[in-house]
Amino acid sequence: MDRKYWEDVALVHDDKIFDVYSNDRQQVIHKNILKYASPNKTAMDLGCAIGNWLPMLSGAFKKVYAVDIARHYINLAQEKNMHLPNIEYIHADLGKLKTKLTADMVVCINTLLTPNNKSRNAAYETVIKAVAKNGYLVLVVPALESALYSEFILTQWNERDRKAGKKVTKEAMKQGDPFAGVIHLDTTPTKHYLKEELYFMLQHSGFEVVEAQKVEYTWATEFNNPPKWLTAPCPWDWLVVAKRVK
Repeated sequence: MDRKYWEDVALVHDDKIFDVYSNDRQQVIHKNILKYASPNKTAMDLGCAIGNWLPMLSGAFKKVYAVDIARHYINLAQEKNMHLPNIEYIHADLGKLKTKLTADMVVCINTLLTPNNKSRNAAYETVIKAVAKNGYLVLVVPALESALYSEFILTQWNERDRKAGKKVTKEAMKQGDPFAGVIHLDTTPTKHYLKEELYFMLQHSGFEVVEAQKVEYTWATEFNNPPKWLTAPCPWDWLVVAKRVK
């Protein structure tokens, strides 16, 4: 959770950050948030970035807290959603957040990404502590299974081109330490998660997983000019909804 890194990224957000909000083709995240929402309760978006999810959260909850490590992101989210009166903005590093503020639903979408285990664990502790008793965590993270599957697809693509007599120029896109779940996305080492890993983490943190679904994207999110034969299954992130029971 490097504040300077995210302040720099915030300045070029559209070029650097994958837009989960627009690319969730089946609106899996949207549907799951609304499934467990309540107009009499509170929500918190941890890692709100430019605030794409805030209008929906504002309409579904009585009060919404929007938190991000980058001051520029907070400013952009506030400017974009200034017409929504029930949102409070908090500029804070999740790994160092001292507030004891909790919410009935905590939304955390592709925020726990740092490859640094210590920093990531500190941010994770903040996330789970922010969920009120009997509240829900909506967590979206990159899927390690999807990253490995994409590498398999790339080898198949190369093999097809080779058999067709085409020059093979496509190289493995991802590097890092897959055993630690760290995969490079555009040269940036990024933590990815196994589905079973998420179950283990949450169950040992006092949560019960009530939903676990794929947030599927098109192949264009993985490759430039993907071939027409490349269809389903498509790449995905993991979404889990977990209820705090302890």
